[in-house]
Amino acid sequence: MRLVVGYLATPSGDDGLALGVRLARTVGAELDIVIVLPPDRVLPGMVPIGGYEEILAEQAGEWLAQAAATVPEDIKTTTHIVFDESFAEGLIAEAQRLEAELIVVGAAGDGVIGRHSIGSVTGELLHSSPIPLALAPRGLRDSTVERVRDVTLAVGTRPGDGLALDTSVLASRAAGTPLRLVSLVAVDPIFGSIPGDDGSVRDRAYAHAQLMLDAAKAVLPEGFPVTSMITDGPTIEEAVSKLEWHDGDMIVVGSSRLAPPRRLFLGSTAAKMLRVLEVPMIVIPRPEAVSDAEAEEGKS
Repeated sequence: MRLVVGYLATPSGDDGLALGVRLARTVGAELDIVIVLPPDRVLPGMVPIGGYEEILAEQAGEWLAQAAATVPEDIKTTTHIVFDESFAEGLIAEAQRLEAELIVVGAAGDGVIGRHSIGSVTGELLHSSPIPLALAPRGLRDSTVERVRDVTLAVGTRPGDGLALDTSVLASRAAGTPLRLVSLVAVDPIFGSIPGDDGSVRDRAYAHAQLMLDAAKAVLPEGFPVTSMITDGPTIEEAVSKLEWHDGDMIVVGSSRLAPPRRLFLGSTAAKMLRVLEVPMIVIPRPEAVSDAEAEEGKS
């Protein structure tokens, strides 16, 4: 198994590398650290001897060597330099070439420690990658946790896809802990509900959430350790904030139904969760297109 880290010589790049190391150690994977550079767009004669790409590659090689030197010796590590107009497209292409199981990146920009931030590159990856994407929150580089501690699978309002569940089971087995299934319920009255009908709205939401949890548990391997819970709040952000999290935990979510088959598309619920989560999130691409009958069943 190979994991690709999209690296930048920045604090967020170090966050992504730290998460890559944690995941690689947990599942016994090899680590590929990738820097994507823009191609030569400078007119000949305007660049010192050696060429624009050569200068960039030399500097990138130094950054990669420094990054690789921080990876523990028990994790096999390889570094790569890629030239592409788009960081996201270059990273995806390299991950596909390497047949990687996961792309790992750090949060973008500045902000509160422990929170995620979606920059332009991360946003592009979240809406196009055919490979699962792991997002490291700010400050993960300072954590002393070496392995994944606990795995949570966010179960949505429709039956979860097999890849999200399979990924969660793999990580949970590797971490040696039960898998936690969570269904989040925002209990503000929905559009079109009768005023004062909050209880009915809550009851319907809870009943559906329980159905989704039961559906997920039904396809787990026989005897697999699992816990499940429903948590609610006026908003998704408040609902997810009620969950107990520890350093070393991570959450797995599926892509929105708006995603093309075998592509990521960060849904509105997952985006809201990212605003308050302090743990890494793995986003799984949408599976192959389902039949009309299956789609209608998922809406029920």
